[in-house]
Amino acid sequence: MDKKTGIIIGVLVASFVALIGVSVYQSGRSTIDYDQYDLGTVLEASEESGEIGELIMGDPDAPVKVFEYGDYQCTACAPTNPYIKQIVEEYNGKVAVVFRTYILSYHNNGTAAASAALAAAQQGYWSEYKDLLFTNQNDWYYSDAAKRQEQFEQYFEQVTKGKGDLEKFREDMNSEAVKKKIEFDRGVYEKVTAADGEDDQWTPMFYVDGELIDQRELSTDDFLSLLRNKIDKALKK
Repeated sequence: MDKKTGIIIGVLVASFVALIGVSVYQSGRSTIDYDQYDLGTVLEASEESGEIGELIMGDPDAPVKVFEYGDYQCTACAPTNPYIKQIVEEYNGKVAVVFRTYILSYHNNGTAAASAALAAAQQGYWSEYKDLLFTNQNDWYYSDAAKRQEQFEQYFEQVTKGKGDLEKFREDMNSEAVKKKIEFDRGVYEKVTAADGEDDQWTPMFYVDGELIDQRELSTDDFLSLLRNKIDKALKK
C-alpha cells in the first residue's frame, strides 16, 4: 500500500467512525413527546417514566399541588425542604408537593442520590428518605462512589428501621426504570422552563397553578409569604 492510498483509507475509516458516533449520540437522545402531557398536573406512571409515578409529599388528592423541581445535592434545596414540609402540614390536606428531579450538571453525586431516593420510593419510603438525604447532605456531598453507596444504604436501613429489602434497594438504584424516571423528569423540567423562557438552570424551582415562583432574590420569609399567597389564590378557584 502506498502512502497516498493509506491516507485515503484512513480518512474513510475516520469518517465512518465519526458517522457511527453521531448516530449513537442521536439514538441516545430523548424522543419523548412531552406535548402529549399536561405537565401542570400529576402525571401517571408510564413506560416513558419507567412505570414510576410522581413523588408526592402530602395528600395526593389535595386540591392544590405545588410542583417542585429539585436536586438532592443542591445546597439551596436542603434548607428549603423543612419549610416546604411545614407548608404541607400547615394546609392540612389542602396542599401537596409534587417533587420532580432535575440534577444540575456539576453535582457529581446528584444522580446517585436521586437513584437512591427513587429506590427507596419503590418500597414506600421516599418522603422519609428525601428528608434524610437533605439533612445529611454535607456528609455525602463530596463522597466517592464507594463511600456514597455505603452512606445511602445506611440511610435506607435507618428510614426503614431495618425492615426494608436492602438487596432490592441496590437493584432498583441501578435499574433501567429508575434511569428512565430521572431522564423523564429532566425532560419535563426542560420543557416547562423553555415554555417560560427561562434560560438559567437552577433549583429548587416552584410552580403553583402554572405560575413560576422565583425565590432566588427573596428572603425565606418573603418566599414563604409569596408561596402562601399563591396557594390561597389557587384554593379560592
